[in-house]
Amino acid sequence: MPPTLASLVQHSALKLTVRAGEERLDTPVRWAHVSELADPVPYLEGGELLLITALKLDAEDPEEMRRYVRRLTRAGVVGLGFAVGVHYDDVPEALLDAARAEHLPLLAVPRRTPFIAISKAVSEAIAREQYRAVTAGFAAQRELTRRALTDGPEGVLAGLAAQVDGWAALYDATGAVVAAAPGWASRRAARLTPDVERLRQGAATASAVVGAAEDRVELHALGTGRGPRTALAVGTASPLGTADRYAVHSAIALLTLTTERSRALHAAEQRIGAAVLRMLLAGEPGHARAVAGDLYGALLDVPFRFVVAEPASASAPADPETAAAGEGASGQGAPGQGAPAEADPLAELAEAVESAAARAGETVLVVPEAAPDPTPDGPLRRLVMVLADGGAAEAECTAHTAGAPPGDGEAGGDRDPTRPVAGVSAPTGPEGAVGAHQQARRALSVARRLGRGHIAFDEVAAGSLVTLLSDDAVQAFADGLLRGLREHDATGRGDLVASLRAWLSRHGQWDAAAADLGVHRHTLRYRMRRVEEILGRSLDDPDVRMELWLALKTAESPD
Repeated sequence: MPPTLASLVQHSALKLTVRAGEERLDTPVRWAHVSELADPVPYLEGGELLLITALKLDAEDPEEMRRYVRRLTRAGVVGLGFAVGVHYDDVPEALLDAARAEHLPLLAVPRRTPFIAISKAVSEAIAREQYRAVTAGFAAQRELTRRALTDGPEGVLAGLAAQVDGWAALYDATGAVVAAAPGWASRRAARLTPDVERLRQGAATASAVVGAAEDRVELHALGTGRGPRTALAVGTASPLGTADRYAVHSAIALLTLTTERSRALHAAEQRIGAAVLRMLLAGEPGHARAVAGDLYGALLDVPFRFVVAEPASASAPADPETAAAGEGASGQGAPGQGAPAEADPLAELAEAVESAAARAGETVLVVPEAAPDPTPDGPLRRLVMVLADGGAAEAECTAHTAGAPPGDGEAGGDRDPTRPVAGVSAPTGPEGAVGAHQQARRALSVARRLGRGHIAFDEVAAGSLVTLLSDDAVQAFADGLLRGLREHDATGRGDLVASLRAWLSRHGQWDAAAADLGVHRHTLRYRMRRVEEILGRSLDDPDVRMELWLALKTAESPD
């Protein structure tokens, strides 16, 4: 610890004696300074032990001593050393009384103790303290480095919390807490999300100190780019000392290095993800599984949904398949990840989805497509995402595009109009990826048409949106699509429209649909072949089935 007045009094070579202010001897001493000025305050910084001989002071004048001592205490002087046997044989009573009144420690310095000896003792003690702090800081740095190598960011946080005798937390790009140490600190750290968001709006090297009811918290932005992507919070009961400061700086460097390394690895994963997506959309699920390996294999082994998202004000690109041609996924390496003040809505959606997936331990595949001739910080034109059905990432995507908390939907017209618009496919597997991608695109088109932020193909196929599809263009589409079937039925040669409706409502289950119609399943199979012949389209195409179902439901809805 730094030198104190008590440690100087206990210094055997100095022979100092305490004459006043015994109750404040534990006060740290920042420096020892000699001044014979009647008013040395302009030359002091606070924390000094002031050494005097009273050469230019009337130390026996009570009023002058009261003014003198009061000036010193207000300037932050922590103690007064008075040389006895130089101009005064002993400390004058007037000075003693003034020091006692202000509770200023007063030390008698014997004639044989030169002031330079006291200055050296203070300087040496400060140097020892600094050396101890630096040594402890290097030790903390080595320990944090070891933890970073063995336990990753969680280990760094645990080591930092132990070093500062407080807590530490790491936030992701959305301001959510991804790790905290000790475990109880997660809830406390979560309350600082608004402060983290404000920090992320500043420079990449920004830091801030926020006061909380329980502690003092330092926030540090992590990242080497224009827009910091993560943040570190350190909570302590008091300001950090030198050794603790070394530890915090080391943690910032290690976590930043970890973030940048993860970013490079993530960029490589993104390129693999883009290749997996291209193979899925090329109808090569076997090759897609082989390339996915351990990175995306778990995602392909469970039912998943395709999501196609675009900016709210963008028009659909001419070539709907080019989304699969993106060279990397969203997040750290994606275009449009500029300063938060100019944030790209699609990039924000990608960050939110990936962060939710990371917190839940899910695998997601997010592939962006940049706008034509993009600048390094230019906006994205489209996102294609593959998300586990019913997972946290899908829920976050729904909440983000709806612009409302999960469960609130879009009621009340509270949706942010700058949020992206998304279409979501029905659950599928690798073999159905091509059709699911088409479903998501169609759902996106319907969402734009209705001014919605998010529509799932399940809604479209179930007919829950039909009452909203009542404009003339939709009615004309339905009439045109079904005209050939109706003309066939009008001749009395069959009931193709009713048979199609029953078959679609039973999801292509022949026995169940035939039972609903009261006909043999072979009869129903014959009718569905006639439907295909009249329409000139295959009912194996999920797009065709969706359009026919919409047409049937639109025809049934009241004008």
